[in-house]
Amino acid sequence: MPTAEKDHVYKILELVGSSDTSIEDAIKNAVSRASKTIRDMKWFEVVQTRGHIENGAVRHYQVTLRVGFTLEG
Repeated sequence: MPTAEKDHVYKILELVGSSDTSIEDAIKNAVSRASKTIRDMKWFEVVQTRGHIENGAVRHYQVTLRVGFTLEG
């Protein structure tokens, strides 16, 4: 008996995004760049957040993401 829902299988990869502006921009930069070569990305999870401090101010943001995408075929 066919079902309306497909069984989903995901592959997970790790990305590191960076930005001089914000954590949100670092996430967007990582996903945007990966979307040029990875198809069917479905979700992400931030697993680590880092930053660079210079002269008492935050100068750079870096995030590590786990990204799930569906397998083809």
